[in-house]
Amino acid sequence: MTLEFPQPAYMADEELTMFHDAVGKFLDQHAPAERMDKWREDGQVERAFWREAGAAGLLGVSVPEAYGGHGGDFRHDLVVVDQISRKGTEGFAASLHNVIVAPYIQLHGTEEQKQRWLPRMVTGDLVAAIAMSEPGAGSDLQAIRTTALKDGNGYRINGSKTFISNGQIADLIVVVAKTDPSKGARGVSLLVVETDEVEGFRRGQNLDKIGNEAQDTSELFFDDVWVPAQNLLGEEEGKGFFQLMAELPRERLLIAITSVIVMEKALALTIDYTKQRKAFGQPVFDFQNTQFKLAEMYSKARIARTFVNDCIEKAIDGTLDGTTSAIAKLWATDTEWEIVDQCLQLHGGYGYINEYPIARMFRNSRISRIYGGSNEIMKMLIARTL
Repeated sequence: MTLEFPQPAYMADEELTMFHDAVGKFLDQHAPAERMDKWREDGQVERAFWREAGAAGLLGVSVPEAYGGHGGDFRHDLVVVDQISRKGTEGFAASLHNVIVAPYIQLHGTEEQKQRWLPRMVTGDLVAAIAMSEPGAGSDLQAIRTTALKDGNGYRINGSKTFISNGQIADLIVVVAKTDPSKGARGVSLLVVETDEVEGFRRGQNLDKIGNEAQDTSELFFDDVWVPAQNLLGEEEGKGFFQLMAELPRERLLIAITSVIVMEKALALTIDYTKQRKAFGQPVFDFQNTQFKLAEMYSKARIARTFVNDCIEKAIDGTLDGTTSAIAKLWATDTEWEIVDQCLQLHGGYGYINEYPIARMFRNSRISRIYGGSNEIMKMLIARTL
């Protein structure tokens, strides 16, 4: 069924509606169930699909035309994110590629860097990732130990990263490293590694996760990897931490947006299921407990959607602050987990069977409260403003 959720005025655009339909048709045609099953079996989306998506205009949608992009804005990115989530196109991390990595280059890169990397990201010839987390440093980015020390007309990178989405397939990786370990946060820089052009770069195993089986998540190793000075993002040392702080609110909002979509999808599936499934001679939906539970969940999902829509509006006009994005990430992911868990409960034993979509949604939802900064970190960020 289709539930009624508030639609923001900024999405009421015929061109966006047409784009939404086009993205949906592409995913229906190019990512059928059998192909996605193969991705889950392989633990990653194959490279050909990225190029197909690039040719169809799903990559770099908000990259300016001057850099080979489609000249859209954040709303166009949201259309792609929305359709991927609603269609269940698991593993295709276009949100990471489009909404997280591309803006680092677009907003912080030099003109030469934008001309060099963005056009190939738009076509899918370059698949992007960002390498922040390390075996000993997750949410605490100041604790990273990977170094990128000056060596001639470039930098030599040493260290390891873990939990890197697109880790097996990415060939453009934004690496968070310390160019001056003595300066703390002011010694952090972002360096772009093109994996096909360096020596000493290794991919570790594709990590075996609870959920998101089609999403490759990997360890990465940098053993004396040399990159030219032109690969230092912005070509100014010590700006990395500030670049991260500028862009992390968008990443956290993106997680909140995805969580809201999952809530809505879980509720629609569960309402349909409870109306069809009978117990004690009547549909499960007709029991007062079921109706009360669904009413509570729908109310919370409506609240989450309304707040996240407001955050999106702020992101569009450039006024979204870090605290508000942290609140959105905290509230939406906690609520997602609560709703998906209760929806599974209303499926009874069938909710525990993998062929039912709610089972996969349950497993996939668990990571939302951890990545992008754990929800405990979100609480710390919010508390600092009180």
